[in-house]
Order: sequence, then C-alpha cells, then structure tokens
Amino acid sequence: MKIEQIYTGCLAQGAYYIESEGEAAIIDPLREIQPYIDKAKTNNVKIKYVFETHFHADFVSGHIDLAKKTGATIVFGPMAETNYDIHSAKDNEEFQIGKTTIKVLHTPGHTPESSCYLLIDENGNHHALFSGDTLFLGDVGRPDLAIKSDVTKEDLAGMLYDSLRSKVMTLADYVIVYPAHGAGSACGKNLSKETVGTIGNQKRTNYALRADMTKDEFVEEVLSGMPPPPQYFAKNAMLNKFGYENFETVLKTGNVALDPEEFEALANHEGGLVLDVRNEKDFVAGHIPNSIFIGLNGTFAPWVGALVTDLKQPILLVVPKGRSKEAITRLSRVGYDNTLGYLEGGIEGWKKAGKEIETIESISAEEFATRMQENELNVLDVRREGEFQSMHLEGAQHFALDFINDNMSQIEKDKPYHIHCAGGYRSVIAASIMKARGFIGLVDVAGGFGAIKKTDLATTDFVCPSTL
Repeated sequence: MKIEQIYTGCLAQGAYYIESEGEAAIIDPLREIQPYIDKAKTNNVKIKYVFETHFHADFVSGHIDLAKKTGATIVFGPMAETNYDIHSAKDNEEFQIGKTTIKVLHTPGHTPESSCYLLIDENGNHHALFSGDTLFLGDVGRPDLAIKSDVTKEDLAGMLYDSLRSKVMTLADYVIVYPAHGAGSACGKNLSKETVGTIGNQKRTNYALRADMTKDEFVEEVLSGMPPPPQYFAKNAMLNKFGYENFETVLKTGNVALDPEEFEALANHEGGLVLDVRNEKDFVAGHIPNSIFIGLNGTFAPWVGALVTDLKQPILLVVPKGRSKEAITRLSRVGYDNTLGYLEGGIEGWKKAGKEIETIESISAEEFATRMQENELNVLDVRREGEFQSMHLEGAQHFALDFINDNMSQIEKDKPYHIHCAGGYRSVIAASIMKARGFIGLVDVAGGFGAIKKTDLATTDFVCPSTL
C-alpha cells in the first residue's frame, strides 16, 4: 500500500494518490491531471477510482477530465447530484483498491454531500481518514457555503457537529488524518500549518472536538468570526457540480504569444483585463496603463478569485519569461479559463514597441516613517480584519483587500494615500486596482507593516486594540 499527499501551497490544498496491487485511486485531484496519469503509468498501475469529498468551492477539481482519460469511476458521497456520470455512494459503502478498502463515511455539515473516506489496510485495520473539508487540523469546515432557502448555516453547523461525533471522533486515536486543506485556505478560520495529523491529536487540540462541547456551543464557536466567503467560491462549486471546459483546451487556447500590437488591440477591443503577474517590485517600476497586479509568487489563484468577479473575464497576461503555462494553469484551478494570450517579450518588448509605461511610487518603511513624523498622511491599511485588530498605525484607515470591490466608496479619488499591507504584496495589488480606477497620488510602502514595525513609529504610533 502506498499513500502520497500531493500538496499545492497556493491553494493550501491536498490531493491524494493511493496505490495497492496494481490499482490506484485519486482523492480530490487538481484541475491539471497529467501528473496523476504519469505517476500511475510510471508505477504500472490503473487508476480505478476518483473520490471527491464534496463539491469543492475553492478550486476546480480535475475529476471529470481524469475519469474521461483513464476510465476511472467518479465517486461522491450520498446526496450528490451532477450533470455527468458518477457513482453516488451509500453511507458505509466500501470500494476495493488492490488489497486495501476505502469506506465512505457520509459527514454532512460543510456541505450536504460532504463525505470522508476511511482507508482500511489489507489486515482490516483502520489506517487513515481522508477528511476533506469536514475535519481540518485545528479546525473544521465552514458550514456557510451550501446554504439553500430551507437550510441555514446554523442547520449545517448542527449537522457537522453530529457528523464529527458519530463518524469521526469514534475512530481510534492512531488513525491518520489527511485533510483537504491547511493554513491559508479560506475554507476554515483556524487551520494548522501541518498537513498530516491523527485523530487522537485532534481530539486533544482541536477546539471543535472538545468532548464536553454541546451542539449549541459548537454552532456558536464555529460560526463566530467567520468572514464572508470569497466571491468565486459559489461559482467554483457550480463548475464542479455541472462540468467545465477540458483543461488541455484551456491551456492550448490561452498559451499564445501576442506581439504588442495584438496585445493592445485585444485589451482595447475585446475587453481584455491586463493581468501582470510579475514581482511587485517590477510592477511598480513600470507597467502597462490600467493593468492589474497579482503576482505569481504570492497566493496568486485565491487572490484572482477574490478580486476578479467574472470567471469568463478575458485575460491578457504579462508574465516573467517562461511562466505563461504556469499562470494559465493556476488561473484554471479557480475557474478562470478565458486567457487570450500573453505579451511576447514582456514589458521590455512593450517598451521597444514605443508603448506607454506607467509607474507607482514605492518608498521604504524608513521614508514612510519620516513622512509620518513630518506630515499628516492618509494611510490605508489593506490587511485582513484580524491583522488590523492585532496591531495597526494610529489614524490608519482599514480597507481589507479581500473586499475592495464592495467597498470602493469608502475611499476618495481626490485623496493621496500611502498604502501598506503586511509584507508588500497586497498593497501593490490594491494600488494597481485603485490606479486603474482613476485614483492618483498613490504611494506603496515597500515591506509593509513588517518593515514599519522596525522603524521609530513602533514606539509612538501603534495601536493594539486586542490588548486594550
């Protein structure tokens, strides 16, 4: 028996490869399926099943393409309804992969069809639980993503309480836990950085698995402090439920080099969004007018999903040399399949063609501290609510990047702003969006709050609401 966790940091997502006696199963595969096919071919095994723990909201799964390519059967838990062929398993139904057994544990709560998969080894021992978004390390799945008119988030939270206690907490302490996500995912609020744990450890450390916790207490604690889900979550869930474009087609049509004239024409006449995915320092030093920055070196796909509201938005890429395929792949993971191409020769090619370049002023934290001491500045803090509440600059306006599209009316176009986040990535995203929408006088603080804390401002201008 072989188990391999295939972890993708950008999405904080774990897919799983299970192999025994010439057969394999994949649990929660990513959109690009060739790595799974190559792995099975190398090991001379047949992919027999593709198990889905639920209709994922935070990424588009590769289950449909993988089943078509390999002949594998797609398995969901009870209550799953799709527009394509699946096996909707019964609770406690078992599937054989070589000498191992996968047992379906229906665990509604995160979503109605959510299920965990219990791996039983050839000796009949419970070995591991693939817990999907039902149980994370340190947290449980948010119960507010599959709300219908007759089911509330409180109802789903109650179901999750029952599922955890009747199906998960009854397992032996030694059973390994393989969750679908780790820290950085918006599918929970307190996820651990660890990606593998045990049932016993979770019983001891996970707030949601306290033995003396009542259902009412569970519902209150799970829902407390839960931020709204990113806007793309519901759209990705629908793609996973009803189907999507073949990934190979998406890659072929999007990975096209465009000369500056072609690129500019598509931006002007096809409504193409110019998405610059280079380093933030390169972007502020020179970029195409009205382009938006979301860098590949950060949590690229989730930020695209949070900020670009139309999955069908035509996208034109400005990419570092040799990274166009990576950018298109990562866009497709969250359902953005309408890439028109990328700028051949990058920004240097754009300059050589005599095209206009714009910049954003970016200053060091030390320069920012000097300006703060000499003048009254409009400071815009674009970190998340919890970060802001932990510590912030006195007088700073809080404006979380996550919800910039909903809250633009809170900032004024005729005001100059000094913008910071935690480390310098999100502030440039925010500045690029504001600049594209007509704001002027924007200044990025390089290094963000982490650098600001090392200046003289740390002793004079900081506010810590959480400690007051």
